[in-house]
Amino acid sequence: MRCIARRSLLKLSGAGAVAAGAGGLAGILAAGRAPVFAQGTTLHWLKFVDFVPVSDQLIKGKLKEDCRKALGIGLEVETINGDGVQARITSAIQAKSGPDILMAVSNWAQLYADSLADVSDIADARGNAEGGYFDTAKAVANDGKRWLAMPFTILGVLLVNRTSWFAEEGVKADNFPKTWEDFRAVGKKMKAKGRPFGQTLAHAFGDGPAGWYPYLWSWGGKEVEADGKTVALNSKETVESVKFAVAMWKDAFDEGAMSWDDAGNNRAFLANTISSTSNGASIYLLARSKADTYSTETGKPLKDDCFHAPLPGGPAGQFSYHVPFSNLIPTYVADPKPAKEFLRWFHSKDVYDQWFTSQQGFSVGSTKVWEDDPVWKVDPVMAPFRTAAESGRFAGYAGPAGRAAAETISKFIIVDMYAKAVQGAAPEDAVKWAHAELVKIYAG
Repeated sequence: MRCIARRSLLKLSGAGAVAAGAGGLAGILAAGRAPVFAQGTTLHWLKFVDFVPVSDQLIKGKLKEDCRKALGIGLEVETINGDGVQARITSAIQAKSGPDILMAVSNWAQLYADSLADVSDIADARGNAEGGYFDTAKAVANDGKRWLAMPFTILGVLLVNRTSWFAEEGVKADNFPKTWEDFRAVGKKMKAKGRPFGQTLAHAFGDGPAGWYPYLWSWGGKEVEADGKTVALNSKETVESVKFAVAMWKDAFDEGAMSWDDAGNNRAFLANTISSTSNGASIYLLARSKADTYSTETGKPLKDDCFHAPLPGGPAGQFSYHVPFSNLIPTYVADPKPAKEFLRWFHSKDVYDQWFTSQQGFSVGSTKVWEDDPVWKVDPVMAPFRTAAESGRFAGYAGPAGRAAAETISKFIIVDMYAKAVQGAAPEDAVKWAHAELVKIYAG
């Protein structure tokens, strides 16, 4: 009955159903009571503004109150734009003062490893209880010795496409371009009609790396060798990828995307100015929740003119990068127990289920149990996201997702390599520059 009700609410509201109850922590249930912290205990959680607003509303409302009742902890949730999060984390770590819990993206945890509390006890318990973590979630939050961060979720990334516009070119979901060559050919026709593709080349923390890293891999390019030390970016494969990217950008892409932040492609797609873009499900979910607001040029609800597909492949294969999120507890926190207990509670099945449902498929979870959640039966358009996290690589391939890889992605070296070439630098020079930057990072 709960599953049926939840699916119905998702369909009707587009905002996600919220299951009743705030329990779910096995240890609490076994003891018959919740751990009670000192009166006035409050946690400050710094997190990204969610692209699914109802999820932040849930955390700041019902779950905040449930946390107080279950744990005796007051929860202060601070949400800021994603582009400003890393600066806040770095500032707090350097000052040794700030929020008790910090939300990070990609493998940022590796950058601050020496300043983070060990959360192995709560991370291992969750993984064991939920079928294990996806490789990406573990790679970015575990240094091989301990858990530096508690995996939060993985944001699935696929191409969202305009059904009717692609249909005019003879393309549907079942014959969507499998190669960059075919994708470019279709895009050239569509751009000539004022319907270009969209992909940022700016320092957008999610859309930049999630688009350009798998593109690099698909050509056979890589940051380092498997030893995690030998920088291998300057290769024939990488140079060829840059040459093709420059031509494809001119032929098929909206050239104004050079300056887009992580919301730029969302705005463009919803405004009917681009036909395809690499993104999470937020574009479709917003179009679905506000069907009267977002429509096609013919007046049809935009939600009924969308489908999702994986990124095309190159000579080395087809790859993806699904964005992992995790939560850090800095060592400057005098007593990490409340923060750890909160994260344990939040990730208990019954509590996390409420948040996961509110995401409506935008997040796929960081443990494998969530692939079987009823949320995936609600909307066929969202179905491709269900198993997205199984295929993702992580920043730093073919080496580990360690500190050097984290610094590389934080400085947008790979994204800037393509941006420099698109802006006029010789592909060989753009690659040499990026390779030299990686040598500095990996030698540090």
